[in-house]
Amino acid sequence: MPQLDKAVGPCPADYGIRVLMSAKAARDVARAIDALRRGWPVDVTADDGTVSVLAVESADAQSLPQFDPEASANILISSARAQTLRLANQREAAEPELPVLVQREKWIDLADAMALIDPVQDLATPLKGPYRALPIAAPKAASAALKLARLAGIMPGFFVAPAPVAAEASASADAIDMFASGEQLYIATRARLPVEASETSEIVAFRSPGDPREHVALVIGKRDGSIPVVRLHSECLTGDVLGSLKCDCGPQLHGALHEIASAQWGVLLYLRQEGRGIGLINKLRAYALQDQGFDTVDANVRLGFAIDARDFSVASQMLKLLSIPTIRLLTNNPAKVEGLQAEGIDVAERVSHAIEANPHNARYLDTKRDRTGHQL
Repeated sequence: MPQLDKAVGPCPADYGIRVLMSAKAARDVARAIDALRRGWPVDVTADDGTVSVLAVESADAQSLPQFDPEASANILISSARAQTLRLANQREAAEPELPVLVQREKWIDLADAMALIDPVQDLATPLKGPYRALPIAAPKAASAALKLARLAGIMPGFFVAPAPVAAEASASADAIDMFASGEQLYIATRARLPVEASETSEIVAFRSPGDPREHVALVIGKRDGSIPVVRLHSECLTGDVLGSLKCDCGPQLHGALHEIASAQWGVLLYLRQEGRGIGLINKLRAYALQDQGFDTVDANVRLGFAIDARDFSVASQMLKLLSIPTIRLLTNNPAKVEGLQAEGIDVAERVSHAIEANPHNARYLDTKRDRTGHQL
């Protein structure tokens, strides 16, 4: 059983029971994510009912007829995607992750269904429809299914079985909400790790039951009584590793390490939330939409995701496990300040983190300033 860091304080009397229950829920979600990615049916339950779904993206010529032998399964999409298809009103479209159910017409085969859910194909297949939106019997369960798609890193589009099917996995809406929250995060191990920015560093690895993602913290310098400089950095394979010029992630990461090293001490939290929480593949789809002229905000929304789907409660839990209640936050994003403060972390100061633009990311940086409220 995961253990609380001893500096956090004594365990509540029911802590062990809650951990076991939460760990089971997390395993259920992990199995459901695996099943979706493999093209297997999944049941998603909420207090208003159950939906049996098959991901459009991972369905194939064998799995779809087994799931839907009558070819009558309607298709679940996000309201943002429905708005592009003129199936959602303005109120629905204001919340991009709300569910919309599209009637399955006889002419909609697997390729047509993929074109229906994938905005990257819109220029290649401009003539779609007409489509008809239907009432949703279990909207809470349907919303949870769209959240599960994001956690799985797949396109938010599902075939919905008209009758119960033999599902390979099931997950509840509550478990899906809890899965990415960091509630059951614990310290797995820690070790000394000299890095280029500072030879006096320690790496701390965190795990959560059922979740394969492992977040890490790099504690730089010698801890003393001063308030540490902390940077929350979300994973970016293209920027951090490949040196992409489309974003500012790589320079931000390396600049933050040196800025923390120049302070008395501090922490870099490296969060496994690629693409602002939508996953690597969907982030690359967003890149393809940016190549078609959409900015980073509109690209995420057209894919059916929130503008920023990250959950900063993971970062707050990491800080609590490290016994760091008060920080100086290295960020230009006020949402990070608000997110941490909402989770009980005292942000004593926001420290600006300016990065020089290049011709490839200038529009991206302007969008962060003008549309998501980033400040220097």
